[in-house]
Order: sequence, then structure tokens, then C-alpha cells
Amino acid sequence: MTFNPGPVLQRSSALTQFFLAPNPGPMSLDGTNSYVLRAPAHSVVVVVDPGPEDETHLAALAGVGTVELILVTHRHADHTAGSARLHELTGAPVRAMDANHCHGGGEPLASGEVIRVAGLEIAVMATPGHTSDSACFHLPADGQNGSVLTGDTILGRGTTVLDYPDGKLGDYLASLDLLEALGPATVLPAHGPVLPSLESAARDYRTHREERLAQIRAALARLGRDATVGEVADAVYAGVGPSVRRAAELSVAAQLSYLRGGREGQAAPPGR
Repeated sequence: MTFNPGPVLQRSSALTQFFLAPNPGPMSLDGTNSYVLRAPAHSVVVVVDPGPEDETHLAALAGVGTVELILVTHRHADHTAGSARLHELTGAPVRAMDANHCHGGGEPLASGEVIRVAGLEIAVMATPGHTSDSACFHLPADGQNGSVLTGDTILGRGTTVLDYPDGKLGDYLASLDLLEALGPATVLPAHGPVLPSLESAARDYRTHREERLAQIRAALARLGRDATVGEVADAVYAGVGPSVRRAAELSVAAQLSYLRGGREGQAAPPGR
């Protein structure tokens, strides 16, 4: 008989720990990192990205202390599906950029807002691009260089998808610039391992996007300026498997819109 210890709370930085949600997949990597933020000597906590509506996972989050606030980085279900249930379990309000994902009297987040709760200072940063409502949370007192919970804007492994047409490349590049300016803060991503330097990660992500744009320009030179999203994806993402093909097409659509004069929303939709 195999003993299952249940969810394990793992240390990610001086002020944060996380439970890995049981939702691995091609887009969620090992699963969603549901973070618990706690100031020294405090029993009151903040939860970021409750993850899926999994009762065992949510009960573990509810049991770490007195949950005073629940934050979500963006609207995708692997971050928000358990939010309403965690509010029921704890009574804590849920706040997000999108009012549709706020619960229990939680107000929509505002970019530039500083949340002071449970002995913590959490600066809210609007970082659209992955989605229009993406936000990051900066903890300036978390270790020597601070930390940033980056949601899906920067992952711990691989690169993120632009959920076009809601997510736009121009917005995403501006968000990367904003994050890079925070210097060597610790990266606390919603998927994948912790990274040591936000500045370095943001720079690497921009380099990757520039390389992809160059590949798409080259594909358009061969295929013609009116090539479809599917045709360009065939040329640029030839090696991707069917499980991530849709994601590749979304990113191609975002990049084509950006290259075709920045007329966001006017590129052909993903598909053939």
C-alpha cells in the first residue's frame, strides 16, 4: 500500500510558500502553483491563484492559517476555478483585475495599488499580454531583491502563450519592459520552478519573441503577406504536437496582427 501524504506546502521564498495543484498538462506544466503569502510571526495569510476546484487542494489552502485575502493573476480556469469555493471555505474576499472573478465583496484590482494586509505590502502591476486582465504582484520586502508573483506572464519553464485576440503582443512587450525594470527580483511563476532574476527572465522572453517575429517575417516572405495563421504556424511551429497546436496558432495570430501594423484584433483567427 502506497502512503499518500496529500498536498505538501513547499517553500518558494522568504515570505511565500505554495501548494502544487493536481492539474498537470501541456499548458499548466506540473500544475498551478497556489501561493500562500505570510509575514514573519503572522498566522494570517494571503492566497494567490487558488487553482482548480479540487476539494483536497482547496482544503489544504484553507487550513494553512487565517486566510484574509485571495488574489488571482488572471481569468484562466486553472487559476480561478477554485476561487469561489475557497471564499466559501474561508470567508476571504477574492480580488482580480476582472470584476467577473471577484467574490465575497472583493473589489477589482487597480494597477499601481498597494495592498497592505497581514503584515505584507503587495504592489499590484497590470501586465496585459498573456490575457488582457493579467496582473503581477510585487513583494518588495521578500528577500534581498524582493519577489514578483508573475502568473502566466513569465513561467518557470518555457514561454507563455498570448491568448489572442484578448492577449496582444504589443501589450505583452510593454509588460516585459515593466517587469525587467524591477531588476533581479525572484520570479514566483504560476507554473514551473522559481527563477532567480526577473530582469534576466524578462530579457530572455523578449529575445524569444524577437526571434519568433523574425521567423514569421521570413515565413511571410516565402508564403506571401496574405498567408493564413495555419500556414504560418506550419512553417514556424512545424515540430509542435497536437496538444499545443492551438496555443501555437494563437501566438502566431497575435504576432501577425503586431506585424501587420499593430491593428490588434484584425488578424485572421486561428485555423485554416
